[in-house]
Amino acid sequence: MDAQDRRTARKATAGSGGSARAVRRRPRDRRAQIAAASAEAFGSFGYHGVSMEDIASRLDISSTALYRHYPSKYALFREEALRLGGLSEDAVMLPAELRERPAEERLGHILDALITASIANRRSAALLRWQHRYLEDADRRILIDQLTTTEAVVRALLAETRPQLDDADRAVLAAAAMSVIGSISDHHVSVPVRPLTTLLRAACRSVTSSELPPLNSADTESVGASEIPLTFKHELLLKRAVELFHERGYPNVSVEDIANAAGLPASSAVYRFYRSKGDILAAAFRRAADRVSAAIGPAIAASDSPEQALTTLIELYVTGSFAERDLTFVYYAEISNVPAEARTVLRNIQRLNVEEWAKLLAAVRPELTAAEARLLVHAALALVVDLGQWLGPDNPVCSRRRVIHLMQIILFGRPAG
Repeated sequence: MDAQDRRTARKATAGSGGSARAVRRRPRDRRAQIAAASAEAFGSFGYHGVSMEDIASRLDISSTALYRHYPSKYALFREEALRLGGLSEDAVMLPAELRERPAEERLGHILDALITASIANRRSAALLRWQHRYLEDADRRILIDQLTTTEAVVRALLAETRPQLDDADRAVLAAAAMSVIGSISDHHVSVPVRPLTTLLRAACRSVTSSELPPLNSADTESVGASEIPLTFKHELLLKRAVELFHERGYPNVSVEDIANAAGLPASSAVYRFYRSKGDILAAAFRRAADRVSAAIGPAIAASDSPEQALTTLIELYVTGSFAERDLTFVYYAEISNVPAEARTVLRNIQRLNVEEWAKLLAAVRPELTAAEARLLVHAALALVVDLGQWLGPDNPVCSRRRVIHLMQIILFGRPAG
């Protein structure tokens, strides 16, 4: 061994006890890695359910190293939320060579670009769908402007391709198409990229070319849940808690808030009915899941065909969702806050419900794989809450008949027979 080799060996073994130390170099794309890991964590566990230490551990770095790149958890959250919003804006910017092409071709290009962006960011996009309420007001306005710009471009192209539609109908169809595209972040159904792109493209085209049922006076009638007597404290607590979870977000609601909303004298009175705030949330989720699962058997038994059974299930789902809009939203937005032991049971119920719907759909459309059928079921179910978020929960243009019709279009590719 020559002198140079000995010097190299001494450096390699320098340190405590002479043991070798691995030289760790900071990756050039460390900031991008941090952003991706944080977005996935926020999407899976919610903004309030993730700490800087959690994100650092995902990357096998110290939280001190994380703070070198971002001054706070909120800075990370804000950057990723606005980055995802910016991706949707970028997707609807047409390249110069397409700007003079027919409107149908331009619309197809933009829908494909939105689908590509959604697939590429599937693991983090749940942040955008369900956690954006925790952005500060100024940042939320930026995000809303980004998403509004995206929707406006799709709606404008619909105006060119379907000039006979009024603007309200174009708004419904644009929001429905964007719901289909974004719904893949709500679940983990695995479909390879190429067939997934094809499936989403076909569903979007079916939606944007569909004929919405005309509105009539019956469509403006609200469907509300029956009022709960004040003596039914167990039910009243659950209802008031769901309303607060929907309005403020689960982490921002205390047991005392729930007690006050239900007219109880003290927060301790809540514990006569529920063990904890998490127990209330789990009960709400179980109520929503049972509403779906309880309808499946009777619908199949009373139907002459899989399509008729699925059509009945769609109608029951929409009617139940319209009657309990807050619960439907909470069911999607707050799953990460359900206590772990209850979350496993609830996810199993959700999975079985989707599988039963998917079996019926596969019987109607045998060209679909089992995974593709499940993916379309998820897209159809998400439509109800997405239209409520985009256009307002009581907007008459999103009537029950229209939502039922659009769910049929997503699932069957056409109105039900």
